[in-house]
Amino acid sequence: MTDMRAVGFTEFGDPSVLGIVTVQKPSPGPGQVLVRVAAATVNPTDLGFRHGGRALPEGAAPPFIPGMDLAGVIDATGPSVAGWQPGDRVMAAVSPWEPGGGAQAEYRVVDADQLAKVPDGWSLTEAATLPMNGLTVRAALDLLALPPGATLAVTGSAGIVGQYAIQLGTHLGLEVIGDAAPADVELIKSFGARHVVPRGDVMAAAVRDLYPGGVDAVIDAALLGPAVLPAVRDGGQLLAVRPFQGETERGITIHLVLVGRHLHEGHRIAELAGLVTEGVLTFRVADELPASSCADAHRRLEAGGVRGRLVLTF
Repeated sequence: MTDMRAVGFTEFGDPSVLGIVTVQKPSPGPGQVLVRVAAATVNPTDLGFRHGGRALPEGAAPPFIPGMDLAGVIDATGPSVAGWQPGDRVMAAVSPWEPGGGAQAEYRVVDADQLAKVPDGWSLTEAATLPMNGLTVRAALDLLALPPGATLAVTGSAGIVGQYAIQLGTHLGLEVIGDAAPADVELIKSFGARHVVPRGDVMAAAVRDLYPGGVDAVIDAALLGPAVLPAVRDGGQLLAVRPFQGETERGITIHLVLVGRHLHEGHRIAELAGLVTEGVLTFRVADELPASSCADAHRRLEAGGVRGRLVLTF
């Protein structure tokens, strides 16, 4: 058996529990490919995984490998795989809660239906930033099903989910309101936001100043929860990216988007890649670090203020 390197931890805790571990290199089964991972992002989900914020599946054993986004090159294909071959540059979103762990490893077995081709001209570092956040926003907008011309407010606009929500929402014909700290106002405008209001607990009142009746929906990427409900019109919608903490009001429907339900929609990642090519969605890589700097990447993300994605390379 051949070994490989991966980012891993054996106990839950702060970033110091992370390091490079050696584990067995996997082999692809039917309908699967083995990807030689070049780049894997560090997301807020990874921080929760490291803290132990969600129960691991029965039978899971350390070391635990984080990561949900990867890009790399197909190393081998298993039986019954059509349309993919070694040497193809691919990207995918995967779950760290599966046997074998997440994306932050030299090799990862990926089901063929999770894959999308990385277009020519993209770096694999750029490609790794698209799948999970892109699928999250696509699924969020599908849940809201807003008609063109509807109003959508987005919290956490400076983050990648917020950015994609503004860019994709605008592309779909929505009137999008973003939030920002003073230093980020021009950045949020550049994503296509019709209006930019102050971020935080004052956002709801600022939205109501612009839209006295409230907006049709909010995508709450900043996890403001009940504090942003006053921005929504009676009978409107709020889309949460984490379980909503609190009660709704005025007939507002609360949706929860769970990207784990969409990891096998590689065709949707390919559609999102087309929107990048068209200039609708844009990449933001905050920094590229060697996998051995995984603990530093977690510390930076936890400290806040990261603009774009931190990407680990192998």
